[in-house]
Amino acid sequence: MKLKIVLVFIFGLLFGQVVRSQEGLPIYTDYLTDNYYLIHPSMAGVANCSKVRLTARQQWFGHDEAPKLLTLSLNGRIGDSQSAVGGILYADKNGYHSQTGAYATYAHHLLFSRNEVDLNMLSFGLSVGFIQYKLDETSFLFDGPDPIIDGIVQSETNLNIDLGFSYHYLDFYAHATIKNLLENSGINNDIEITSNLRRYLVSVGGVFSKLGSEWSFEPSLMFMYKDGTEEASIDVNAKAYKEMEFGRLWGGLSYRRSFDGAEFLDGSGVSSQKLQLISPILGVDYNDFMFAYNYTYQSNSIVFTSGGFHQLTLGYNFNCRRKQYDCKCPAVN
Repeated sequence: MKLKIVLVFIFGLLFGQVVRSQEGLPIYTDYLTDNYYLIHPSMAGVANCSKVRLTARQQWFGHDEAPKLLTLSLNGRIGDSQSAVGGILYADKNGYHSQTGAYATYAHHLLFSRNEVDLNMLSFGLSVGFIQYKLDETSFLFDGPDPIIDGIVQSETNLNIDLGFSYHYLDFYAHATIKNLLENSGINNDIEITSNLRRYLVSVGGVFSKLGSEWSFEPSLMFMYKDGTEEASIDVNAKAYKEMEFGRLWGGLSYRRSFDGAEFLDGSGVSSQKLQLISPILGVDYNDFMFAYNYTYQSNSIVFTSGGFHQLTLGYNFNCRRKQYDCKCPAVN
């Protein structure tokens, strides 16, 4: 009986992953590998270079139908103007569920400082995305007909909008974004929840260093709230950078904690656990190229498997302008 209860609890965790996978582009820690544009549209074109980023993420190696994600993003300024554009393509697969999507972004950056030395900039961004959801039911009817299963690949395409702003002042920054602003048709019987995929993201951070030092340090926080399910979580992040002749070496650590827990029977009573993820990050900027590796470990006592999430990010910068701002701000300079 205890084993059955544990299995039901694990299934609940897996189902939660499936639900999250149907909310547009999943939010992991890939934004920390020099890719804030993935979650904040206002970051399109904020840097002095145009950027291409390719990310591949694989969960639970060795398990069939384990979750996997592939993203490709591009963003940059329109000539010498204060406007920028960007685009994101992604494919997310989680067992029988999968989704593919494409976003197009427009951003505008307002410089408040008297010259380009002191960074004081407010940015606005708007992304419009088309997302196709699929559910493969072709293998569901293994023991006979079922009136609620069609035995085909179900699919639906929705349009949605992300809206956000960013503010950079010297070595400090803040971002706020509303993702999935529009409601869709919803799925299952919980239409009020599944039609509202709105998420609120708030990020704050800063970069600190001594004058003339090759080292700099960047603590940051990201808070995420899901409107339909009233779930909330927070990321606590820390990164370190070392300037090199060829570019920059950097690494960091991210800790994600959910404010909402799942209750389960452990044989002696009712227990609960909240999602806890720990992600070390290592990266290098070599001239105009970037490479990063990210591993995520779930530190809860009850998990599906001890294997974590592996993520690789490749990047390339082009159309670079001179470094305009006198700040330790890797996302901008």
